[in-house]
Amino acid sequence: MNELSHVDKKGKPGMVDVGMKSKSLRTAKAQAVIVVGEKIMDLIEASELNLKKGPVFQTAIIAGTMAVKSTAQLIPFCHPLPLGNCKISIETYDKTSLIIKCYVGVEAKTGVEMEALTGVTVAALTVYDMCKAISHQIEITDVRLLSKSGGKNEYTYEP
Repeated sequence: MNELSHVDKKGKPGMVDVGMKSKSLRTAKAQAVIVVGEKIMDLIEASELNLKKGPVFQTAIIAGTMAVKSTAQLIPFCHPLPLGNCKISIETYDKTSLIIKCYVGVEAKTGVEMEALTGVTVAALTVYDMCKAISHQIEITDVRLLSKSGGKNEYTYEP
């Protein structure tokens, strides 16, 4: 498949027609790494960050979940989907970093890759927003799709 799915033969953008596709279980998992530095990691290890803006991890998980549910409003050609499952986790990755993962599942005619990627990105941005008072030297890296299933193509990230 060498053609862009959201561009017609005349080069005009548009939504993919999924009307004739069959529903199937579609899943996707994405991740983002946030390099927060030793100062913030020390606070995380001492206790889960609970700053003036609230509990960081819980707030990021809620924000990521809201973003997953709003993906079709944020990305023009994403289909609105009746999501069946969304799970976001935030864990220590190494001595200076966190890893956020988002799993999304739906029974639909189109996949949920964009929802999973949107979820981890917004969760990471929320961590940044809530921790920037401590340090602006926070870096969001390695936002990537880890896997997708359902539909025509299966995908698993292989580094």
